[in-house]
Amino acid sequence: MSSSGKAKGETTMRLGRANFDGLPPGIRRPAYDRSRVTPGIVHLGLGAFHRAHQAVVIDDCLAAGAASWGIIGASLRSPDTRDALAPQDHLYTVAVRAAEGTEHRIIGALLDSVVARENPARLVDRMADPAIRIVSLTVTEKGYCHTPQTGDLDERHPDVVHDLNHPDTPRSAPGFIVAALARRRAQGLTPFTVLCCDNLAANGHTVQRIMTQFAALRSKDLGKWIADAVAFPSTMVDRIVPETLEADRDAVSSALGMRDAWPVMTEPFTQWVVEDRFCAGRPDLAAAGVELVTDVRPFELMKLRLLNASHSALAYLGYLAGYETIADTMTDPHFARLAARVMEEAAVTLTMPAGTDLAAYGASLLRRFANPALHHRTWQIAMDGSQKLPQRLLGAMQDRLDKNLPVETHALAVAGWMRYVTAIDEQGRAIDVRDPLAGELAALARAAGTVAERLAPALLGVGKVFGPLGDDPRLREAVTSALGRLYAQGARRAVETHLST
Repeated sequence: MSSSGKAKGETTMRLGRANFDGLPPGIRRPAYDRSRVTPGIVHLGLGAFHRAHQAVVIDDCLAAGAASWGIIGASLRSPDTRDALAPQDHLYTVAVRAAEGTEHRIIGALLDSVVARENPARLVDRMADPAIRIVSLTVTEKGYCHTPQTGDLDERHPDVVHDLNHPDTPRSAPGFIVAALARRRAQGLTPFTVLCCDNLAANGHTVQRIMTQFAALRSKDLGKWIADAVAFPSTMVDRIVPETLEADRDAVSSALGMRDAWPVMTEPFTQWVVEDRFCAGRPDLAAAGVELVTDVRPFELMKLRLLNASHSALAYLGYLAGYETIADTMTDPHFARLAARVMEEAAVTLTMPAGTDLAAYGASLLRRFANPALHHRTWQIAMDGSQKLPQRLLGAMQDRLDKNLPVETHALAVAGWMRYVTAIDEQGRAIDVRDPLAGELAALARAAGTVAERLAPALLGVGKVFGPLGDDPRLREAVTSALGRLYAQGARRAVETHLST
């Protein structure tokens, strides 16, 4: 909905700093004077996840007195979030939904927002400001302009090509970060910390490699300086944040007694694990519930291979079976067992710190997935699968193959993705596939037809997704067999058949 639009029954009063006194007593609001808060963070990717996760943590830090850590948000492309939030003084509601009810909290950590495409120079200026000590990102896997299978910069990506030719007016996250760091270096300023909050394996190390590779294409000296001077902490982020629907906006506005055009919906659970490595300071994150550690990778892999992998399995196969949301999918005991099986088989590939209870973690995930108040659409989770599969499913498959363990459960999830990206569902209806490789995948699917023995090898040959693993005969046999069952039986029956073997 446009921020200027008006939903049915909408109140004429808009959420903003001038009308806090009009909020009902049960609505939690910022416990600090926003007029005294100054920016210390620029965040790229001003989507729902950031506003329900990192911004909430920073809101807690501000309440504890860390007044120099406010957030400037940047949307790299769409103006929708800025257009909705600016009339509200960048205030918005986080609605925490559980079966027993919904809690509402107004977040004040976001001070301003920029639309990068409208004024790229302005965003570079904000990031180059010495007051900014952290630049964080939630731009999704595809936003890093890299090859997921290798973790390297995709030098042929159109945005990368553009940014190398027009370094002062970038389009991509790497282009903006390197442009701002280059300016700070030229001015003798301390670099900011780059804090990735996306689901990339070893995300800090991966983003450091991408940024230094990009910078080295501009100047070898710049690439070396970024590699030596800039901190790229690894992180693990965890909170389920579904798409906000018009009905959600109406429900939140009703609870507030005033209109919030851009609230976010989420669950009670939240977790943020951060490698404690910053080059320009940080707020007291631990006091706000963040786990500061020396090695994030075990936690990253735990989340990617248990939560994200099972989520993707439920998304592709659940969508094909006709389920709209993850909670709907979890009402089917076969799909609930499938999610548990994905976790169990991935768990043997993990090496966790002493005291980590993977079984308890998995059980908590199943409860979270089944939350009936959280309308997380299977279609939403299915987006950008070509970028997600290597981290979520393929890494665990490689490790299981290395241990001579079967991979049929994960192969069924991969086959679900293959069936999904053909863009035709089990009833012959079109699927709106959102993926950077959607055109290439659809062309391969059209050429192969609905024959698993042709389609599976064609898609396994997409090196950007599968790399050398796509040539492994054990993987090929498992995925081809699973895809054949999906075509012969349909997703629901194929899941049931798999679990009975």
